Amino acid sequence: MIRFGICNELFEGWDLARTCAVVKELGYDGIELAPFTLAPLVTMLGKDRRAEIKQTIEESGLETIGLHWLLAKTDGYHLTSPDPTVRFNTIDYLKALIEATREMGGSVMVFGSPKQRDIAMDLSREDGERFAVEVLQTVTGDLEAHGVELCMEPLTSEETNFLTSIAETRALIERVGHPNVTLHLDVKAMSSDPGGTVPDLIRRHAPYAGHFHANDPNLRGPGMGNTDFGPIMKALVDSGYDRWVSVEVFDFAPGAEETARQSLDCLRRTLAGAQA
Repeated sequence: MIRFGICNELFEGWDLARTCAVVKELGYDGIELAPFTLAPLVTMLGKDRRAEIKQTIEESGLETIGLHWLLAKTDGYHLTSPDPTVRFNTIDYLKALIEATREMGGSVMVFGSPKQRDIAMDLSREDGERFAVEVLQTVTGDLEAHGVELCMEPLTSEETNFLTSIAETRALIERVGHPNVTLHLDVKAMSSDPGGTVPDLIRRHAPYAGHFHANDPNLRGPGMGNTDFGPIMKALVDSGYDRWVSVEVFDFAPGAEETARQSLDCLRRTLAGAQA
């Protein structure tokens, strides 16, 4: 059953309890956390604080979906770095993120972080991909042990030079070869994917997706731009996708509550239409 969540960075400056109360009141089922909203580094969140975050979310009646923006606003971590020390540190930090995800009640991690995956200009694509596979394969045991899924997110070529299409991302996931490393789908990113229209891409690839972000290419929420979410939700339903759909926005100008309200109204309406 598709359930709706929202990413917490939209509520910048709010404390978590207030955010959760409003999100629940609006009708969402879950909340997705950006680590930088909780601490400069996830390793700075002790076990007591992680348990407190989990409790705050659960007492509001929500579920912790997991983490996204995994490496945002950090230094020294990079998926395709030719420096083995950087890759080792990245592996170590990803393992800390996996543990934190589970301790805060989540089960999904979305790897976007475009600048921390770019392949350097003086590095061959083959080597960049090999380093990425090495990093990801090294954390699969931790993913499995903690029951966490790492979802790799295709992004646009304006944001990164690595994993800029669903096809490229799925090829990398196949090289990693572990069921806990899966695909992430994002409406904004799919709108620029060379592989087809957003509904077509969903029908082809949603069965392989562990998570889904709903947004508009104008950087606002579903129903706040020109994107028609009717065919998108119909494609999700037709594909058999039955996981979280999280609202992720980048333009906060309309305000957190108004963005969250309009987005959920759009998603509920179009899901009802898709299921009719």
